[in-house]
Amino acid sequence: MSFVDRDVQCLDCGVMFVFSAGEQEFFKEKGFTNVPKHCRQCREKRNSGLGRRNETRVTCTECGTPTTVHFKPSQGKPVLCRTCFTKGKSSAASAAVVLVVP
Repeated sequence: MSFVDRDVQCLDCGVMFVFSAGEQEFFKEKGFTNVPKHCRQCREKRNSGLGRRNETRVTCTECGTPTTVHFKPSQGKPVLCRTCFTKGKSSAASAAVVLVVP
């Protein structure tokens, strides 16, 4: 089967881009059935944000150490640094064990 270059319109920016014969052959080998929907620039822009998290600077409620968290804290709820969080987690686990032991 011979492939021919095709013009495809980007869904994000509307620019026409070429879906080359080589790319079509690659898609066929990999079993991809859909035509690309985004030009290279829009695809790179979309993928550049992957894996990136928003960081919020906060002060640990328990020890007062400045730290960062990967979420926006809710009003009135305590926010702990990693040390206090793991310390609380381990003490809660040991407390559960104490409750189970007669």
